[in-house]
Amino acid sequence: MSTLLLNIPVTQYMFYFLSFLAFLCAIMVVASKNPIHSILYLIITFFAIAGHYLLLNAQFLAVVHIIVYAGAIMVLFLYVLMMMNLNVDNEPTKHIALKIAAVVAGGLLLVVLVASLKGAETLNSAAPLDTQVGLIKNLGKTLFGEFLFPFEVSSILLLSAMVGAIMIGKKDPASEK
Repeated sequence: MSTLLLNIPVTQYMFYFLSFLAFLCAIMVVASKNPIHSILYLIITFFAIAGHYLLLNAQFLAVVHIIVYAGAIMVLFLYVLMMMNLNVDNEPTKHIALKIAAVVAGGLLLVVLVASLKGAETLNSAAPLDTQVGLIKNLGKTLFGEFLFPFEVSSILLLSAMVGAIMIGKKDPASEK
């Protein structure tokens, strides 16, 4: 038994731990009665998913995932939740048929996901892994090599949207008189 545990690489232990953590915290997001606790569990879930990205050698994707999802979007959720007045007394009770329909819909989604993954190919562990796949250097070479023109067009679009937002939000000096 002890020799079986020693033959498994550390990355596999990390994968199992991060998967268990992500699954447990995702369940707690739905099961928690306090919305603040649900948001905190969701942040932990996002960090576990970022850990999976690190195990796949996608460092840039892991960092962007943490910055965008766990940072910006979760702070926005938390801010909106704190601004809302959630009184349990004013909340209408849900009918039992609605709860049953939600469980049936979730079960059907699970069946569809399992059926779609049934025919998926498994990874061949004997194939050599490319360790240069998720590096930022390769992403930069591809982004500024093959996709330079679309990258520059998108930056001009973002700049024009920012200028437009400033112009819309700017007060007209003639209307202040």
